[in-house]
Amino acid sequence: MNGTMGHDHDHSSMSMDPGGHEHHSTAAPSHGTHGMMQMTFYFGYKDVSLLFQGLLINSGAGMVGACVVVFLFAIIYEGLKISRECLLRKSQVNVRYNSMPVPGPNGTILMETHKTVGQQMFSIPHLIQTGLHVIQVVISYFLMLVFMTYNGYLCIAVALGAGVGYFLFSWKKAVVVDITEHCH
Repeated sequence: MNGTMGHDHDHSSMSMDPGGHEHHSTAAPSHGTHGMMQMTFYFGYKDVSLLFQGLLINSGAGMVGACVVVFLFAIIYEGLKISRECLLRKSQVNVRYNSMPVPGPNGTILMETHKTVGQQMFSIPHLIQTGLHVIQVVISYFLMLVFMTYNGYLCIAVALGAGVGYFLFSWKKAVVVDITEHCH
């Protein structure tokens, strides 16, 4: 024997760990990058991996379907954000107005009024808000990962869906700037 092992399979997708054991790669190759993640925007519909290993787009119809689903998820995400705000406003309890004197200019005393809003931790509205928050976060991460495919069609679907969703739902929004936004 000459010291080589007789394997009749392809070694291009294998690696060796420090102990000398072979490991086969199960990662699907990305769009033209030989196993590397796509890092530039491209417009294609062949071999586009979407979120899960088995979800591979290989046709124009498949890309159109994926774009429609992504578009709808982006609309749902925007609607969920606004719906959570509306639910929060409706479920607020213990609204109190506290007035207190504060020094004003030239030795005058002004009355400053603060609105205090409370909510109970184990109330049904708070539990619903928590569940909706988890769903919103999961959808936002899925949309982020879709955008990170760098596929131009999918990125446009995310952006258009967010725009349409904002148009459809934001007119109900009382606050112009949302400082609790996770994804923007």
